[in-house]
Amino acid sequence: MFRQRTLKNLVKTTGVGLHSGRRVELTLRPAAPDTGIVFHRIDLPEVVDIPAQAAMVRDTRMASVLGEGAGRVSTVEHLMSALAGLGIDNLHIDLTAEEVPIMDGSAATFIYLLRSAGIEEQNVPKKFLRVLKTVEVREGEGDQAKWARLEPYDGFALAFSIDFRHPAINSTSNFAEIDFSTQSYVKEIARARTFGFVNEVEALRSMGLARGGSLDNAIVMDEYRVLNSDGLRYDDEFVKHKILDAVGDLYLIGKPLVARYVACKSGHAINNQLALSLLAQKDAWEIVTYASQAEAPAAFQQEWKFA
Repeated sequence: MFRQRTLKNLVKTTGVGLHSGRRVELTLRPAAPDTGIVFHRIDLPEVVDIPAQAAMVRDTRMASVLGEGAGRVSTVEHLMSALAGLGIDNLHIDLTAEEVPIMDGSAATFIYLLRSAGIEEQNVPKKFLRVLKTVEVREGEGDQAKWARLEPYDGFALAFSIDFRHPAINSTSNFAEIDFSTQSYVKEIARARTFGFVNEVEALRSMGLARGGSLDNAIVMDEYRVLNSDGLRYDDEFVKHKILDAVGDLYLIGKPLVARYVACKSGHAINNQLALSLLAQKDAWEIVTYASQAEAPAAFQQEWKFA
């Protein structure tokens, strides 16, 4: 059978929160079959457990935030994206502050940590959520419209369009499509960094956001150009980062998707609305397992091969 996965060993790292600016220690621990992904705020007087579920999202301003009040965890999308990319089903995530560390602004460091810990197969079937009919959410009209949808598809693919009307972004591709049956998450998506604009920093920080942002953990632009001395990692890094975010946001559905995701100018809010809309429509999906990994769609045959 195609088995669930967790880590072989515990692994730790430290970093700062992109929005809080606070130092945080992150510990990734193996979890039993059918546990799912669970965050734990171990810095609080009593440990708070926060399951990584779409229904737990309470804020989507510049990040996906689970829970609320003292028992919240912010900026989960890059770590969740890495877990989806490597097919990790069950994991305990301990945090000593309210935000997952931003690391270099991509999922690459998390991929490295997960591979360093080793991946272990568990003797229970991996459960996939297969989309049976198209589900779509939209905001706005005409040129202002933002939307995302999930379509039936025998695999996992994502297509994304952006429109920031900024010279540095417009000089790159504003559209990307990734089909994981032929393309690698680790090679094509994982290294794409989050990005921001110098002229927005003061406003964001007044809202309690972007306090830990720097050229070390984001692509930063002024009115005309990218300020990072090392430039871009991909020719289309901006739109690929939006795909990276979408992979993480969609993994809050709780299972890997057998579907195609298509979006235009979507973000964390619309991605979460799409996940909730899909889950609410019971006739739009089914849970499936596969007798072996070889019998699963080709999209789940790449990074998922090693264990």
